[in-house]
Amino acid sequence: MYTSEAMTHARVTDIEIVEDFSASARCDEGFLQIRRLRARNHRADGSLSPIYRIDVVDRPRLDAVAVLVYRTSATGDLEFLTRDNLRPAAHFRREKMPAVPDGRSHLHCEEIVAGLVELDDVGEAGVRYRASEEVAEEVGFQVSAEKIELLGAPFFVAPGIISEKIFLCAVEVTGLEQTTPKGDGTPLEEGGVTRWWSAAALRNACLQGEVQDAKTELALNRFLAERDEDPA
Repeated sequence: MYTSEAMTHARVTDIEIVEDFSASARCDEGFLQIRRLRARNHRADGSLSPIYRIDVVDRPRLDAVAVLVYRTSATGDLEFLTRDNLRPAAHFRREKMPAVPDGRSHLHCEEIVAGLVELDDVGEAGVRYRASEEVAEEVGFQVSAEKIELLGAPFFVAPGIISEKIFLCAVEVTGLEQTTPKGDGTPLEEGGVTRWWSAAALRNACLQGEVQDAKTELALNRFLAERDEDPA
């Protein structure tokens, strides 16, 4: 595994809660919007279920892209890029009681490049364009949309809760210069560090829990399966 320097600002060591305004906030404001619904099921025999509650979480944009950035090393081996991202929601697990404590803070989570698909990103061409933009923004590689490869069909993350689907993609950056990424200007992208992994090292990190991001593991496995690669 090869680690680069922090991309923007110094490394973040903690998050201070300045205010918790959960009790006064509307559920339809903020980055995540929650629809609290009462519903009932219509059955094939014409009967109805009891009325029950449903909570649906939506983001500002319906879907997202996730991009497996890879290169071929001087020895001919494939290497894959992740970014160590600040992840408050995972970090605040420390305030709760997990089924199996792991002793970690999860302040940062290792992930592949990802971002929301914008309203102007229409069709597969739009997905490829958004993927190329996120690669430039998050890890500093300039790639054309035509170089983006789709890795199968999009998937739901948690269809019982959130409406979002993720489009998995891959792009090769062998021989390209990595520049300092511009980021999105928010504190959530402070102190990001990128890492190159061999296929075996990244797969093992996912299996052992060093990398705990599902889209990263799924993208790697789809990529290797399409090429009939054995990372061992």
